[in-house]
Amino acid sequence: MGGTEHLTVRREGATLVLTLNRPEAKNALSPAMLVGLYDGWLEADADDTIRSIVFTGAGGSFCAGMDLKALAGKGMEGERYRDRLKADPDLHWKAMLRHHRPRKPVIAAVEGYCVAGGTEMLQGTDIRVAGESATFGLFEVRRGLFPIGGSTVRLQRQIPRTHALEMLLTGRPYTAREAAGIGLIGHVVPDGTALSKALEIAEQINSCAPLAVEAVKASVYETAELTETDGLAAELKRGWPVFDTADAKEGARAFAEKRPPVYKRH
Repeated sequence: MGGTEHLTVRREGATLVLTLNRPEAKNALSPAMLVGLYDGWLEADADDTIRSIVFTGAGGSFCAGMDLKALAGKGMEGERYRDRLKADPDLHWKAMLRHHRPRKPVIAAVEGYCVAGGTEMLQGTDIRVAGESATFGLFEVRRGLFPIGGSTVRLQRQIPRTHALEMLLTGRPYTAREAAGIGLIGHVVPDGTALSKALEIAEQINSCAPLAVEAVKASVYETAELTETDGLAAELKRGWPVFDTADAKEGARAFAEKRPPVYKRH
């Protein structure tokens, strides 16, 4: 199991928990964090005993965005990760879920600040839980910058365009309740409980057939921008083989025998 000084990795049963761990900087992104994140996504993809991923932050914050000083190479912090970043110029985008989509469901557990790059990474997750005091927003225009982590493309596809444009063009902060109201997040929970709620959802996913879960997730994203006719054809192509798996047969037997199914991913 990997990890770096700014990204911790642990297992909770069949769930891989990735935690941004730079609380003194509100978990602003650093080279060590980006390399650790990317390796975490790859670990989840490669390990079939992992059925879900929970993505969170330490110290009461999710992520306050990029640490431009650290990423520009000021000082020696993270020096040993620069070779990885140079070897793969796309690594930071993969780490931030701009150019990589994990096979397994990703559940975000947000406390505190989830702004700028934090809100951009959030858009690469599948299910989102936030504590009541969490803060969201894309502040780039206020600083003369551009939210190049994917927000001008993804946000309007995830929430109504009027809300997406307001968030992008005003650069103002949003409360958790506001974020839930426009559909950016799915659950608002008491402060300090976002991780436990995310793990609860993960456990519900873990109890389902993993091949079916992965196929359903893939189909949702594959068909998002297709016409209905093309989408239905793509869904059939993706979904029909699932019915011929041993897991599908186990699900039917368990239902008939009124017992919990035991899925083995085959």
